[in-house]
Formats: sequence, structure tokens, C-alpha cells
Amino acid sequence: MDPLEIEDTSDWLGCPTPLEMYRHSCHMLENEVQELTTQLRKARQDIFGLVEMHAAEAKECARLRAELKAVSSALDDESRKNSDLTMTSNYLLCSKDRLISEYHRQLNEFMGGKLPEPTTNTIG
Repeated sequence: MDPLEIEDTSDWLGCPTPLEMYRHSCHMLENEVQELTTQLRKARQDIFGLVEMHAAEAKECARLRAELKAVSSALDDESRKNSDLTMTSNYLLCSKDRLISEYHRQLNEFMGGKLPEPTTNTIG
């Protein structure tokens, strides 16, 4: 195609010049940079808020871990006390049974063997 046959449209109304097109592109880029700057500022604020929330939750987690450790230690102490009391109680029950058996034997000797045999009382 011959360059002379191409219609020159540069003087038509509504057709932007190259300078106008560059200015328009520049304006669009400026708007985009402003929008991205606004988004970046909001993202930084969101990140800062999340960091503060994380710090608060980490502090709460540490407090709860310390509380759990204290409660666990107290539970262990109470469990040991319970075991000691159970062992002492069992020992006392066995001692009581032996003492009763000994008293029954002595009383039976004193009475001349006239007492009935004791019945064993099982707890359970």
C-alpha cells in the first residue's frame, strides 16, 4: 500500500495527539501508584494489627502454660497425698483386723474356747 493512500487523521477532532496520549498514560499510572500506595498503607496497618494480636495471644498462651504447669503440679501433689492416705488407711484397716483377731483369740482363751469363730468382713 502506498503511503500517500493512507488517510491522515491527525487533524480530526477527537483524535489525541501523541503528547496527549502520553499525558493520559502518565495520569493513569499516577492514579495506579496512588491506589497501590493506599493499598500498601492499609496492608501495613493490617500487618501491624496482626503482629499486635499475635503478641497478645503469645502472652496469653505463656500465662495459660504457666497456670497449667501450676495446676498440674498441684494435681500431682494431691495425687501423692491421696496415695499416701490410701496406703495409711489400708495399713490401719489391716492392723485393726489383726488386733481384733488377737483380742478375739485372747478372749476365747479367757472364756475357755466358748466364743464363736469370727466372721471375716470384706470391704468391697
